[in-house]
Amino acid sequence: MILKTRPDEDGLERVIEKLGQQGVEPKDLDISKGTSSYIIGIRGDTSGINEGAFSGMPEIEDVIRMTVKWKLLSREYHPEDTVVKVGDIEVGRGLTIMSGPCAIESYEQLLKTARAVRSAGAHMLRGGAYKPRTSRVDFQGLGEDGLQMLKKVKDELGLPVVTEITDKENIPLFQKYDIDVYQVGARNCQNFPLLKALAGIDRPVLLKRGDHISVDEFLNAADYVYSGNGENSGNKKVMLCERGDKTADPAYRNVFNINNIPNLRQMTHLPVIADPSHSTGERRLVLPVACAAVAAGAHGVIIEVHIDPPNALCDGKQSIYAKDAKEMARQLKTVYAAVHPR
Repeated sequence: MILKTRPDEDGLERVIEKLGQQGVEPKDLDISKGTSSYIIGIRGDTSGINEGAFSGMPEIEDVIRMTVKWKLLSREYHPEDTVVKVGDIEVGRGLTIMSGPCAIESYEQLLKTARAVRSAGAHMLRGGAYKPRTSRVDFQGLGEDGLQMLKKVKDELGLPVVTEITDKENIPLFQKYDIDVYQVGARNCQNFPLLKALAGIDRPVLLKRGDHISVDEFLNAADYVYSGNGENSGNKKVMLCERGDKTADPAYRNVFNINNIPNLRQMTHLPVIADPSHSTGERRLVLPVACAAVAAGAHGVIIEVHIDPPNALCDGKQSIYAKDAKEMARQLKTVYAAVHPR
């Protein structure tokens, strides 16, 4: 429901009162206050609302009935960009770089990598403590010891940290070690018990699109976190991440779907992040794809960086050498500046 101009409090109250006559309670309203007008969003079942009842009200410009199920995420419902704060970092305003090792292997490895990416201009440190792997014999991560190392490095260097959560039972551990961003990996994109649990935390969630998950399915998954459920009221600190799909071509681990960057930007108000590491699987392709994603409108990138990629315990083939992180950041910032001239 779009109001013609930004009304006075009496005008807004008249609209809310009229909605009440249609059975809509104030708790089901989301009021977005723009610079010149208001948008009133109505949660829940709106099939019983008579749109004609509002046609004569001077405050009303238009009434739009939305058909998507993830309406709280839509641009129509929330036209302003959402900015997610991670400490002093504002994701969705400027370019955000998250980088670090795929897996935490030791405190020394994590600290060296963190120092390198911080020096290169990264805004956050990524590092995996829990690693869901295809084979049971592959390195599964250090678990709680890895979280403890992340906390120690975070406290020493002042970098916010991003790490993957694979089970809702680990939320208390993530809280214990003050994890800044809870990453939901592609394999857990539709892990609904986990998504429902993350709707109840007060920390940002970075949700990766799962393999061959459609955009509609992806946004429905994000809506579990954002809009909440009977158990939790919702977590508005959601970021979306594109990480590609497997194809029949064995040349690539995955293929990055660059269409999804501008598409998600246009469809939703949430920050959109690109993962060029997993979406290519090849070190030589990571920076070109990252630059393409930034040019297409990504608010940020999450990139794997390692001090010794050939000997990495996980995904060394797609990890950038730590010594090259500064040049990588320079190129990304150059592309961002080119498509966002001041």
